[in-house]
Amino acid sequence: MSTVRELRRERDDGETNPANAAAPVPAGTASAAPAGAAAAMPGGTTAATPAGASPLARVNGQPLHEAGVVLAAEELRQRACTELLRQAAQRAGLLDAGDAAGTDGAISEAAASAIEALLEQELRVPEPSEEACRRYYDANPARYGSGERVRARHVLFAVTPGVDVNALLPRAEHLLLELRCGDGHGGERPDGDEQGNDAQEGDVQDDAFAAAARTWSNCPSGALGGMLGWLRAADCAPEFAREVFGQPGVGVLPRLVRSRFGLHVVEVLEREPALPPPYETVRGAVALALRQQAWITALRQYVRLLAGRAEIEGVDLEAADTPLVQ
Repeated sequence: MSTVRELRRERDDGETNPANAAAPVPAGTASAAPAGAAAAMPGGTTAATPAGASPLARVNGQPLHEAGVVLAAEELRQRACTELLRQAAQRAGLLDAGDAAGTDGAISEAAASAIEALLEQELRVPEPSEEACRRYYDANPARYGSGERVRARHVLFAVTPGVDVNALLPRAEHLLLELRCGDGHGGERPDGDEQGNDAQEGDVQDDAFAAAARTWSNCPSGALGGMLGWLRAADCAPEFAREVFGQPGVGVLPRLVRSRFGLHVVEVLEREPALPPPYETVRGAVALALRQQAWITALRQYVRLLAGRAEIEGVDLEAADTPLVQ
């Protein structure tokens, strides 16, 4: 469950780690001070920040960055959470008092190990009950299912070397709007609609979508009215599959699908849902998911407790709205 070594990394690809998002801080313990405003000091006193200078963010007096360095709010929150946990590990005797915090956002190997030990010691994560596991399984059938199929067709506006995408995009968007608003099979329909799931090949060979595919599509399927037949996610480019599979309803998708091949106007004609495996075969995975959720909640509460006891300057922890752990 422990992922605290991620605390030593800078935020890179947008994933969230235990230090990325702070729990809300009770009023009066933290504030984000703009240039020229007063910074909070112990005892309710304030110290003025010179006009034009960036306020120095601190946790219990420990600077989180060098003077004059301007960091994004999310980066400041990440550093503040890391420092709250590092200091807590020192108070618990898990980290040598001489371990010095830097101002570059990184922590020592010893600090990372100490934080892991601290969380193991402080966080209480209950084991999910059988009832909770079954309830989660019933509420998330698609998460554990496999084998979803769709019958689809498309119009491809291929993006090849030398193609002006800015000129191509309006043409694709115009066709998308035309097909969604037109008669026949344009627009989305709920599952089970007579024109959707019961549509047969002959029903869709001579409508507006098929005509558009024959006229505009750069895919060989254009000669077949854009028909791709029955597909599984593994049959498609990942970026195409993400937009087509795991969605409700049938009909022309509401936005263009962008893939490595170009811009697609896609219509889903039928869906066969994934078949969920028996509960007994995925019970372990369900329990793990619930334990992870409980661990996230416990960590959020613990960081909130630490923040409530700390003197925090120049960081708006209450603005954090992302999970502490991804």
